[in-house]
Amino acid sequence: MTPVQPPADATLPSEPGADAARRCGNIAIVGRPNVGKSTLLNALVGQKISITSRKAQTTRHRIMGVRTRGASQFVFVDTPGFQTRHAGALNRNLNRTVMASLSDVDLVLMLVDAGHFGADDAKVLTLLPPGKPVLLVANKLDLVKRRADLLPWLQALPQKHTFAEYIPLSATRPDDVERLLSIIEPYLPQQDWMHESDALTDRNERFLASETVREKLFRLTGDELPYTSTVVIERFEEELTESGTRHVRIAATIVVERESHKAIVIGQGGERLKRVGTEARVELERQLDAKVFLELWVKVRSGWADDERHLRSYGYE
Repeated sequence: MTPVQPPADATLPSEPGADAARRCGNIAIVGRPNVGKSTLLNALVGQKISITSRKAQTTRHRIMGVRTRGASQFVFVDTPGFQTRHAGALNRNLNRTVMASLSDVDLVLMLVDAGHFGADDAKVLTLLPPGKPVLLVANKLDLVKRRADLLPWLQALPQKHTFAEYIPLSATRPDDVERLLSIIEPYLPQQDWMHESDALTDRNERFLASETVREKLFRLTGDELPYTSTVVIERFEEELTESGTRHVRIAATIVVERESHKAIVIGQGGERLKRVGTEARVELERQLDAKVFLELWVKVRSGWADDERHLRSYGYE
């Protein structure tokens, strides 16, 4: 689908010529919880670097993803969904992360569900940095039954905000993702790249291990387990065997707030915890290109999500 044209008074940068210098810029991906920000980031980078699940507020950290295409380098910043309904320390921390991520960007991608723009989406608008171009990305287009119904909705969006462009797409369709990259490219400043051409993210393998375990935990517990659960890597060791095989030994603790949550994670006869570990290990072996040995424990830390000291010790910025 061709992107819907912006209002007549919207200002667009000129297309770079064939002999254009290198381009590089920071692009924030923002939106309410569970709108598909991490899925889009992974698609734009071309590799999974941010975890996804149906549980709202899966992303908790600022995660940077890099895509270098031709003469242009795109530096994407995935942010937690801005929290408007809960005021605990964890949610305050997540909101600070969102605000910090928006402080130094060249372009903002604001994600909404195609055909929907509610109060939580409007709240996100109040956070957008002034003077920065904002592209409205209407995600999950594949779930819209009658695409003709989108036209009145799109026509009403300029009343919400002066968006530079309106782009309906599905983050799961490669052609849509490549089209979005082409739309973004002219907005990038002409300057040298910030990262090596093969860089994918600023996060290390230890962080990747923690996030992978947390993703499997959320996917296998669904709505049974509150999202105020986290994963702490206690040990991350690697060695190269004589045959040249890389071995990575990881010990991780799943932290929950109540004994009842611990029972949910462990499952009957320990089956759920075993499945979390197996699925995380298999994915980590693929991501790390190594033989992975993963040990998991579950600990109860009552009130950790509302304790600033615990948040800092668990790696929340």
